[in-house]
Amino acid sequence: MRVYAPDPDRHPMAPRPTVVFFHGGGYALCGLDSHDATARALAARSGAVVVSVAYRLAPEHRFPAAVDDAYAALRWAAGESAALGGDPGAVVVAGDSSGGGLAAAVALRARDAGGPAVALQVLFYPLLDAAQDTDSYRENAHGYFLTAAHLRWFWQQYLGADGQDAHPYASPLRAPDLHGLPPAYVVTAGCDPLRDEGLAYAARLRAAGGHVTAAHFPHMFHGFLGFPDLLPEAVRAMTGAAEAIESTGDRRKNSGGSGGGAG
Repeated sequence: MRVYAPDPDRHPMAPRPTVVFFHGGGYALCGLDSHDATARALAARSGAVVVSVAYRLAPEHRFPAAVDDAYAALRWAAGESAALGGDPGAVVVAGDSSGGGLAAAVALRARDAGGPAVALQVLFYPLLDAAQDTDSYRENAHGYFLTAAHLRWFWQQYLGADGQDAHPYASPLRAPDLHGLPPAYVVTAGCDPLRDEGLAYAARLRAAGGHVTAAHFPHMFHGFLGFPDLLPEAVRAMTGAAEAIESTGDRRKNSGGSGGGAG
């Protein structure tokens, strides 16, 4: 894990939210260095402590290894948040692509296991369903950076030939019950094979009584968050995430410091 602390001159508030961030890469690629800029941006814009997690990768380590690592990282961060300058009641899970899928899975697992309490889940164009059968998979199968063929390969590496594709921690969209989960900030992109599953997950969270902020960017592609110098949409998506993260600490202050939890 790599811990990022915000500039205390720009963000003097303490304690502050703690964000446990999981990188994307189809469960098989990338790591701390590939997502260093994203983790830094989250810390700089939100004023939160960001804990970036290098979980085990497929195919050497298939499901549920990444979920086990992600949950262990959440437990560690929640337990050490005060020592890191964070607020134990404002712990956030976040991730992009497969990392967004891990963030959703860890929120489910924390609910099922009775903790740690998660105040918010931030899901950037998350990978949520191994079925790969939505309209956006067909409409955006190729030509927009991430292809349907890429995704088939990623799922094969992660699950293997006889993987548990319907398990809710592998495919959170297929979880039978989404009640009791934390509020969510969900980013989706119009030119992304994963568009429809992100939109569907946001809708299901709302239907289960959860508070959801959906930020849809119809002309963007998967991975656009990585181009803030070129795309104003990337800046808007990150700014919205930062504001949602900041609000977890604001809610704590306004409620007199009561524990963070599910929406």
